[in-house]
Amino acid sequence: MPTSDTPEAGSIAVLPFPYADRLAEKRRPALVVSAPALARGHGIVWVAMVTSAKNERWPDDIAISDLDRAGLTSPSVIRPVKIATVDSTRILRIAGSVSKDELNAARQTLTRLLGNL
Repeated sequence: MPTSDTPEAGSIAVLPFPYADRLAEKRRPALVVSAPALARGHGIVWVAMVTSAKNERWPDDIAISDLDRAGLTSPSVIRPVKIATVDSTRILRIAGSVSKDELNAARQTLTRLLGNL
């Protein structure tokens, strides 16, 4: 059942996350990187993929240090190079949140990869 709450940046949302290489999606946790105003004004959120730390690491992965706070059961990383825009009604639930440092690290990676806008 989708949540009616407006997600905060730093929240770990569980949602159908799109694959980058095919027209399919997988239910998984994702880090909300957008401000609540985006969801309130446009009904969308920007999210970064969260994946198991047992998968091969990518250079810009960020380890999630507090699994309980994030609502995760196994070691996981934020993969900010895999982002998606999703309708906020597709968020199934908010599992938890990450630290400000982890959110800021993800946002800094996004800013660096977006270049000078």
